[in-house]
Amino acid sequence: MADVVILGGHGKVALRLAPLLVERGDRVTSVVRNPDHVADVAATGATPVVADMETLDEAGLAELLRGHDAVVWSAGAGGGDAARTYAVDRDAAIRSMAAAAQAGVDRYVMVSYLGAGPDHGVSPDNSFFAYAEAKAAADEHLRHTSLRWTILGPGRLTLDEPTGKIEVVTSADGGRTDVTRADVAAVVAASLADDATIRRTIDFRNGPTPITEALRGPHDRQRPTG
Repeated sequence: MADVVILGGHGKVALRLAPLLVERGDRVTSVVRNPDHVADVAATGATPVVADMETLDEAGLAELLRGHDAVVWSAGAGGGDAARTYAVDRDAAIRSMAAAAQAGVDRYVMVSYLGAGPDHGVSPDNSFFAYAEAKAAADEHLRHTSLRWTILGPGRLTLDEPTGKIEVVTSADGGRTDVTRADVAAVVAASLADDATIRRTIDFRNGPTPITEALRGPHDRQRPTG
């Protein structure tokens, strides 16, 4: 049993992740910004906590994370405003990493996206550019921390029914990249339970291989380090 805190607890992935963790016996705290979302989070079996990660400083975040065994970053500004995207998806994410270290929570799972990185190839005039830049910076910062990190890069998210199967890919190869949000949640849960995923960047889409088996494979964008 582990104490897991989900940052961005009302997201569509997070709301599917919390019951998976609760069902296997983990204690889950889900952090949300909007008090109106507390009931939705409580219905998953997680303990809701209202906090605004965009405005919390490192000390405040550390207090929020203290006492947990693992952090899952599943938060996001939701697009639309570049300044807020940088504030949440880059700056708050990076603060949460420092806060996790300060609080003694060394396991950290980042939900990113397939192909994230400095070579994302998104044009500056594309509305996705700020998010791509923010995630590239946050992911790269995480790789250089002492945390026991995993970066997960799902492809295009869908609301289809879960399949329980994925394919780990080495890049966005131009083919189909769809993956259900429920399967992303299952990948997060499996990663938390599998130390072989530590210090790996794992890009994936729905595919033919059961999730736990796929995560054991060597094919990821960055080989294990450290």
